[in-house]
Amino acid sequence: MRGLRRQELAAVAEISVEYLIRLEQGRVAHPSRGVLTSLARALELLPGQRDHLFRLAGELPPEPTSPSEQVRPGLSHLLEGLTTPATVHDGRLDVLARNSAATELLGQPHGTGPYDRNIVYQGFAPSARRVLGEEGAARYGRWATAELRTAIARYPHDARLQGLVKELTATSADFRRHWGRGEVACERSGIKRLLHPAKGWHTFHSEMLHDAQQDHWVVIYTPAT
Repeated sequence: MRGLRRQELAAVAEISVEYLIRLEQGRVAHPSRGVLTSLARALELLPGQRDHLFRLAGELPPEPTSPSEQVRPGLSHLLEGLTTPATVHDGRLDVLARNSAATELLGQPHGTGPYDRNIVYQGFAPSARRVLGEEGAARYGRWATAELRTAIARYPHDARLQGLVKELTATSADFRRHWGRGEVACERSGIKRLLHPAKGWHTFHSEMLHDAQQDHWVVIYTPAT
């Protein structure tokens, strides 16, 4: 918020002018997270600027309450420029975008259910065995379950993620077995053998790249040589 006087900034941030002066002079060793949040709001800081403010004060930046639902235009342009399959999913593990090569390889999710675009839910659908094979589907199911546990740790109060756990617990014995392991995801690279609908089985290296500000994951598949 440009052009605010000190008194105006203090009023908007709901702190005293005296306290604001002490902050400016570096005489407050550890401002509270509430004060930092109020200042970031009053100054209309962008997420990256807000996070920098928190780190300057020796605090961890606040966790987002949900991932962004929109893919950045630049990322969409990059996706379509790739000739290898690439997808984007969010921190709830819902697919937001696929380029044409990924659609050709993986196809579009079928059905109109609430979780049809979720990569964990897809891992326990009958189509997973067709695309990945029995062994590949088993490995994917274990990995996807670990990803879901990680997502819930990031968004512990997210109703959609909690609903997905309930749905899969009720419908999939494989999910219940994997969930009971208590594993969390840590792998960001892997090798996948996938059945192309027209070209048969192909092996791909997959790499996951994270856009932390949006909490989006870009997954790029490159053919294994």
